[in-house]
Amino acid sequence: MKIAIVGATGVVGSKMIEILEERNVLASEIIPVASVKSVGKEVLFRGQKQRVRTIEEAVALRPDYALFSAGASVSLEWAPIFAQTGCTVIDNSSAWRMSNDVPLVVPEINMHAVKPFHRIIANPNCSTIQMVMALAPLHKRYRIDQIVVSTYQSVSGSGQKGTNQLIQERESRTPTAPAFTHPIDLNLIPQIDLFLENGYTKEEMKMVFETRKILEDDAIIVIPTAVRVPVLCGHSESVYVKFHQMPDLEEVVRLMSTFPGLVVAIPPQYHTPLNCVGKDDVFVGRIRHDLSSQYAINMWIVSDNLRKGAATNAVQILEQIIDLQQSQIALA
Repeated sequence: MKIAIVGATGVVGSKMIEILEERNVLASEIIPVASVKSVGKEVLFRGQKQRVRTIEEAVALRPDYALFSAGASVSLEWAPIFAQTGCTVIDNSSAWRMSNDVPLVVPEINMHAVKPFHRIIANPNCSTIQMVMALAPLHKRYRIDQIVVSTYQSVSGSGQKGTNQLIQERESRTPTAPAFTHPIDLNLIPQIDLFLENGYTKEEMKMVFETRKILEDDAIIVIPTAVRVPVLCGHSESVYVKFHQMPDLEEVVRLMSTFPGLVVAIPPQYHTPLNCVGKDDVFVGRIRHDLSSQYAINMWIVSDNLRKGAATNAVQILEQIIDLQQSQIALA
C-alpha cells in the first residue's frame, strides 16, 4: 500500500508523516511530494530515508492514497488526476470543501458521508473541526439554532512564515518574510485571510458553510470573528451556542464527556493552548449557562491546530477508509 504526501516538506505535510508513523498506519511505502525546489531532499519515515519527488512522478507511481496539504490551487489541478488513477485523495486545502459531490469529514461526526465511489474527500478548516467536535453531540440532542464564535488562532495556522515572524519579532529582529500585515508579537490581528464584500473574512465564512455541511443542517446561524494571536501552536475559541431546546448543563457535560475525541473540564475549569499541543483531542472548558437566554450556553474550546485541526483528522479519515476497504475485500 503506497501513500503519497503532497506538500510533504510543509508544516502540515511533515506532521502528516509524523502521525502516519506514530499511529502505525498500514503502508508499505510513502511517496513524499513537494515543489521543484525541494525535489531530491529526503524525509524520514520509519527510520528510512525517502526521496522527495515531483507531483508528476508521484502520479506515475500510482499510490493507493494521497494526503494533500499543498494549497488549493495544487489540489484543484492535481487531486482529480490522482483520483483518475484510482487513488483516494484526502485534501487539507479549501479547494473541495464546499463541492456538493465531495464529502467534508470529521470522522467522529460524519464518516457516513464517505461512500465507496468517493475519490476526493475534504478535510475541514482547523477552526471548524474543533468547534464542531464539541457541538456535534449537543446538536444531536438539542438542535443548534445559533452559534457566535470568536477564534484565537495561533501563528502556526499560517504556516512556517507565521511562526518565523512571531519568533523573529520576539527576538527583536525584522521579519525576513512576514506572514501578516501587522506585527504579531504583543499584538492581536482581527483578520485571517481576505475580507469579502459582506465584511467577513474568507476564514470566517469557511466556519459558516463548513459547520452547516458537517452537521447537516443549513438552518444553523454562525456568526464568527477570527483573530490571529501571538501563540505558537494551538487554536482557542470562545463559543456561544443557542439551541431550540433548553439545555441541561449536567447533561451537556455528560454528552461531551462521552463523545470520542473530547476532553471536558468540569465547570468552571478550562484548558489552555499549551495543554493541548502535541495531543489529538479537543479540549472543552468554561462550560456555563448564558446570562441572556435560558436556551444558550457558553464554552471555551482549544485544540492543536496542526494535529486534530489538520494532519490527525486527515490520517483518521485515511485509517477508516482503509478499514472499510479491507472489510469489503474480506467479504468478497
